[in-house]
Amino acid sequence: MKRILVVKLSSLGDLFHALPAVNLIQRHTGAEVDWVCHRMYLDLVAAFVPVSRAIAYPRHSFVRDASAFFAALRKEEYDLALDFQGLLKSAMVIRAARAARRIGPSFSREGSHIFYDAVSGPTNKKRHAVEECLDTARFLGLPDAPVEFPVKFPKISLDLPHPRIGLLPCSRRTEKNWPIERFAEVARALGPKAQASFVVLGGPADAEACAALTELIGESAQNWCGRTSILELGGLLRDLDLLITVDSGPMHLAAAVGIPTVAIFGPTDPIKTGPYGKQQRVVRDGLNLNDQCAAPVIDAALELLEAGKSR
Repeated sequence: MKRILVVKLSSLGDLFHALPAVNLIQRHTGAEVDWVCHRMYLDLVAAFVPVSRAIAYPRHSFVRDASAFFAALRKEEYDLALDFQGLLKSAMVIRAARAARRIGPSFSREGSHIFYDAVSGPTNKKRHAVEECLDTARFLGLPDAPVEFPVKFPKISLDLPHPRIGLLPCSRRTEKNWPIERFAEVARALGPKAQASFVVLGGPADAEACAALTELIGESAQNWCGRTSILELGGLLRDLDLLITVDSGPMHLAAAVGIPTVAIFGPTDPIKTGPYGKQQRVVRDGLNLNDQCAAPVIDAALELLEAGKSR
């Protein structure tokens, strides 16, 4: 097998959910992998180790650029085309490609299955999304292997004493956010107990909340909100000892780089989309995040920090 086309357009967390399966497939086949994704994730996907080429899907300019996109895709030939999105738009990309075989995911919907030669297995939503994506590797007859998230992140070194704790208080969906006052309460407890320093993280849209949180914590906190690209954020997370976060894309980045993570969940399901790995902890006292107290988060953070000392 020489060439494989992968389609997983978004989101940030979803891209990381598919990466272990793609990595396993590439390692066993030795094939070159082209990966179609939304343009905003192009640099990230290009840094995925098993990927030879990242291709931008014209999400925001589809009417204008669709013809050119599909024409360029049709110039290529693939031995295998794999859809890890399972939606009608991703299935149309798979169908348009010149591929000897087209396989869709077990969680395909919107009638996308009609565009595939096969679906990787029966639907089973009571497990993590990483495991769902690995159905495709199993369907191809590949043996199970340790889950890996190989990404070429740049090195970023923080000028802060250890342990360094990242605080990420915001998600793109407000119902998944935890009040910054709770994050500040956690920091005020962990500061003296663990002698910790703090890095406040977020995107440009989170500037106000992150500035307020940094001020509430005081001089032991640095505000890195909006200062990094996605790739640079991965490098920064690698220099932390712990991340405390709401359900967000960077939560999956932290799991990928192997940083212990305390994830605060509310309305979303951590079984399917929580941080993947043994050194991750999910705190979910109730669906209403405003009602969740800080004590379980503090306890989980101290547990992970203590476990880190022995590694």
